[in-house]
Amino acid sequence: MKFTILFFFFVLLPFALADMRLGFYSSSCPRAEDIMRQVVQKHFNQDRSITGGLLRMHFHDCFVRGCDASILIDSRKDKPSEKTAGPNLTVRGYKMIDDIKRSLEQACPSTVSCADIITLATRDAVAMAGGPRYKIATGRRSGLMVTIRDIISDFSDDEEIDLCDDEIEPTKLFKKTCPKPNPPPVFLDQSTPFVFDNQFYKQILLKKGVLFIDSQLALDPSSRGLVSTFARNGDKFQQSIADAMIKMGNIGVLVNNAACLWWILQ
Repeated sequence: MKFTILFFFFVLLPFALADMRLGFYSSSCPRAEDIMRQVVQKHFNQDRSITGGLLRMHFHDCFVRGCDASILIDSRKDKPSEKTAGPNLTVRGYKMIDDIKRSLEQACPSTVSCADIITLATRDAVAMAGGPRYKIATGRRSGLMVTIRDIISDFSDDEEIDLCDDEIEPTKLFKKTCPKPNPPPVFLDQSTPFVFDNQFYKQILLKKGVLFIDSQLALDPSSRGLVSTFARNGDKFQQSIADAMIKMGNIGVLVNNAACLWWILQ
């Protein structure tokens, strides 16, 4: 029988005490955000789909234990981490984050947290793809954690869905573009897949959603009003996305000189 022992404690980090705020690194690393933006731009020019990759990384990081960059931590022997959890195996964007961290370490060693790097890189990639340019506070601390199976409880690892399974009732479009047994990648936005806009909502109103669940967004009473609003008003969609990204970036953040260190012994 395996016994899991969980130890939680606070670790003092060599950073100045301060809460999150806009321009957190204005004194300690004045060019931090410019350096990040340059690296993001380089990667975006090479692969415009990286915006979606970073959005997913940011989401998966924040919705487990908070926005603490623990998704970047590699597993060790007998100590699995978020990075290798089932739902995260296809998360991408790690090389970009590594490149940003390397550039920042050359300019300002041990100053900018990985949690802020993920948050700001995602913001910049969204803007480069045509999305909103929003301001977001910085000053997050990175979590020093190694986690176990329950770290992925927010993402159901037990219910893997075959997107080409007839039981999920895909639309005719999906049946044509996703034949069994080896379906090719399919863009959920069939019009402007590399542009951050509201075309997706217009498509599902026209019953052109790729996934059955997407089509249902335009039919269900609890969501169809929002779908119609976003399809009709691109500015409203952009502002709502900006507000949502700012809120998500504040989930469970570690601030001041406290960082959570979780040790898992099995």
